[in-house]
Amino acid sequence: MAGPLNVVVVDDHPLLRMGVANSIDQTDDMKVAAQLADGTSLKEWMDAGNRADVVLLDRSLPDMDSLDMVSEIRDNGMKVIMLTIADTEEEISEAITAGVDGYVIKSSEPDHVLSAIRNVCAGQSSFPLNIMQSMARGDMAHHALDVLTPREMEIVEFVKQGLSNKIIAYNLKLSENTVRNHLRNIMEKLGLRNRVQVATLALKEDRRRR
Repeated sequence: MAGPLNVVVVDDHPLLRMGVANSIDQTDDMKVAAQLADGTSLKEWMDAGNRADVVLLDRSLPDMDSLDMVSEIRDNGMKVIMLTIADTEEEISEAITAGVDGYVIKSSEPDHVLSAIRNVCAGQSSFPLNIMQSMARGDMAHHALDVLTPREMEIVEFVKQGLSNKIIAYNLKLSENTVRNHLRNIMEKLGLRNRVQVATLALKEDRRRR
């Protein structure tokens, strides 16, 4: 028999974090692997070789954009459920594009959170019903750049202005290597070969959305 599902709870609000953790620990089929307050703590936890089945990730981390962490979490073999107060189609579309497995509103009942954990660990997705219905109808608008994370979109905006990696890194307080990695990921996602093509596509999308 498989052991309990291991869950990491990442949220900067102690009462919410502890409340979710308490609900998880009261079940027979899951347990809390860690309670963390920010993205830096999660990175350090992963860098130490720790792993879990799923990460409940606060959408509004105090130290970084949580969407930028989704790829790294998934690369480490863990599912991601976004915890948020927002349930707009735009917010959820961004989360889906970033690669999350589920999306839970913080005002949800504890049982809904627990069900979402079980669902994503069973290989299913877990999103609000109204969003699932919109996706099924094809109502959610998608554009070429929608596959990019918010951080990647920031970099595209600078590339569109013809700025170098060094200047982009300075503006975003990142290393040049990090900018290069982001740009490589952007080109891979968009099927492009160089930054000129990235800038050209971004300008076309600007015109199309006006």
